[in-house]
Amino acid sequence: MDSSDELLRRAEPSALLYPDGIVRSLNAAMAAVLGRPEEQCVGRYVWDLVPESQRSAVECIVAHASKQRLAMRVLELPGPGGAALVALIEGRPITPARGGEELVWVHALNVRNDLDSLLIPFRLSAKSAGLGLFMYHPQVQQLEWLGGAATVGALFPEATVSLPWVLRHVHPDDWDSLRRLLAPDAPQLPWTSLRFHSDHGDWYQLACQTRPIQLGYDGPEQVFGMIRDDTQHEAHRKETLAALGAERRRASEIEFSSALIRAATEHELQQVVLTRLAATFGGTGAALALVDNGHLFVSTDASLSMRVATRRRLSLDDPLPIAQAARTGKSLFFANKGEFLRRWPDADPILQWPNPEIAASVTPLGPAGDQPLGAWVVTYDSGHRPSPDENAFMITLAELAGQALVRIRSQQARVELATAVQQHMLPTLPERLPGLEVAARYRPCRTGLDIGGDWYDAFLMPDGAVAVEIGDAQGHDVDAAAFMGQVRGSMRAFASHEPDPATVLTHVNQLLVAMDAPRFASCTMLRIDPRSGRVTGASAGHVPLLCAHDDGSHDVRRLPGGPVLGILPDADYPEETFTLDKDTALVMVTDGVVEASDLTLDAGLEQTGTLAAQALRDGLSAQETADRILDAATAMKHSDDLAVLVVRRTR
Repeated sequence: MDSSDELLRRAEPSALLYPDGIVRSLNAAMAAVLGRPEEQCVGRYVWDLVPESQRSAVECIVAHASKQRLAMRVLELPGPGGAALVALIEGRPITPARGGEELVWVHALNVRNDLDSLLIPFRLSAKSAGLGLFMYHPQVQQLEWLGGAATVGALFPEATVSLPWVLRHVHPDDWDSLRRLLAPDAPQLPWTSLRFHSDHGDWYQLACQTRPIQLGYDGPEQVFGMIRDDTQHEAHRKETLAALGAERRRASEIEFSSALIRAATEHELQQVVLTRLAATFGGTGAALALVDNGHLFVSTDASLSMRVATRRRLSLDDPLPIAQAARTGKSLFFANKGEFLRRWPDADPILQWPNPEIAASVTPLGPAGDQPLGAWVVTYDSGHRPSPDENAFMITLAELAGQALVRIRSQQARVELATAVQQHMLPTLPERLPGLEVAARYRPCRTGLDIGGDWYDAFLMPDGAVAVEIGDAQGHDVDAAAFMGQVRGSMRAFASHEPDPATVLTHVNQLLVAMDAPRFASCTMLRIDPRSGRVTGASAGHVPLLCAHDDGSHDVRRLPGGPVLGILPDADYPEETFTLDKDTALVMVTDGVVEASDLTLDAGLEQTGTLAAQALRDGLSAQETADRILDAATAMKHSDDLAVLVVRRTR
């Protein structure tokens, strides 16, 4: 047996270890393999100097050799260059000279005549993992099949194939990826997908990973690679993605439909279409054209680079697809700019494509009819052609948008009519009333696109007293506004002959019952003598009065009364008399001011009374007090109409 010094003088990487695995000494070749200077290796456990994946194998080699057993394993070590070194490492016990210490000699064996032995562990691991192994020899541009998964090996007709053969079977779009994988100086790359077709014409989805290795400590550098067949996995992934995409499209389509149904104004309808249309159908841009007074008014999502979009107003007779679609109720599709120019030569340059290959679909908002509604445009990336199902759903959504537009405009017409009726029915208060300052404010609730039946009134009576009233007719539509006008007119008519509020309410109730009115109304009526401040009042199921004082206090006055008007034929309406002091104000409101989903009537009365009393204490007029009350109620976002009547005694 050679002496220990002689063992380290050999060319192969060698190290002498103590039986516990600590490095006693090593040669330069072993230090280069471990990738460390010699001084950083001596005195350390040898398994701490190798990669984590090789540590247990090194421990086994040392353990066997320290027990006087010969052991060898194929290890993958960092290597002296950029490539990993695959070497057969032997551990051999060293018999000490007389009085010497026991050592373990660890060294790389020369296997140049049997390089395949270094690949046996890799073949076994690859086969169990379902992977194929290959070696690429850049010097001769050949790929050698090394074994592993038989299904992958079946793709190669021979054990060795040329690089041109591989390129012919890989999709051209993946050639660059393949060249990067086979570059001899490339670092280890992540798994890379390659599309590969066999000699039978079947396409496979393969995943490859390569890294440079050196077989044997004095062997050549090669490119070692692994192949995984992801064809079924990729097919399953695509099926899953398709199902997920279809589910997301259905959710998007349902959300789009629901948003169209919820749209309450034309502006909201434009917002729904322009924010969702392109995304729902995988487009790159969208435009919406709505017909109004014989013209098309165009809006876009700002992604549509079309000159037509910059012209806000178009004629229905313009030579444009969007106008034709709106007129005829028929959809149009252009695969690219060239097709458009062939079919619409006179339209250029009105419509411009950002890219000659961009496609566009034009869909009317309804079938042909006497009242064209408009159309929308969706542009797509190159090569897109909508499927029949996509076209059908596009038409369905467009027709739903058209129906929403008709509904919105119909409701808007009702709003305008109701507003006109409401404004006509609400009186203009007298500019001056002796001894009193009177102010009224009204604001309809617009959340439902309808106008309600709230009203107020104030007028001089024949005896010089002042009558004031506030009420709320059932409903939120044109009929409610008209019914409100009937009730208010009847109260004025009866009040000219019957000075007592209770008598007026009784007669109005009898009239409404006799008319078999389909609605009812609540009301409070007061008769005020401005000279004495004497107030007589009665209520028909209405909100209590508020009395605000200039010292900042207030109280709630609940008048006696009867049921709402128009329900019970023999209803009785008692009345109450009290005095209104100077610089004190009566605040009359409808329930929308003091009630909400999160606000009880008592809490609302307390808030409004406090607000009115603070206004009087601050020296505000009746008009300013009414404004303050109305603004506060509006800020609370109450869901009903708001009416306020403030009466302040000034002398």
